[in-house]
This record gives sequence, structure tokens and C-alpha cells, in this order.
Amino acid sequence: MGDMTNFLSANGLWLLMWLMAMVGGVIFSWFVFRGRELRVHQELRAKEMAHLQKMKELEIELERARAHRYAGQAA
Repeated sequence: MGDMTNFLSANGLWLLMWLMAMVGGVIFSWFVFRGRELRVHQELRAKEMAHLQKMKELEIELERARAHRYAGQAA
């Protein structure tokens, strides 16, 4: 036990600095990962919105084609 106490007291500052650097690295990595995750979600949401807009346009075009076809049959 005395050897460990001597080691910690002699190297405690270095161990503390190393531990803080490791924790800081983990926190930084988490923020980078979270930023990437949010960016991917935003891109997927934008693609989803573009897809929904395209589907609405196609639905309107289909309704116009049907209306034109029925108008041609009625005449």
C-alpha cells in the first residue's frame, strides 16, 4: 500500500492531467459525433420533404390527367 501511495503522490499531477485529457477527448468526440448525427437527420428530413413535394405534384398531375380523360369521354 505504501508503494502505491508513493507512486500516486509522486505522479498524481501527471495522472490527473492524463485523466482530464482523456475525459476531454471523449467529450469532444461525443460532440463531433452528435453534430454529424444531427446533420444526417437534417439531410434525411430535407430529402423526405422533397419527396413529399414531388409526390403531391405527381398526384395533382394524375388528377389533371384523369379529369382530362373524363372530359374527353363526356364530349
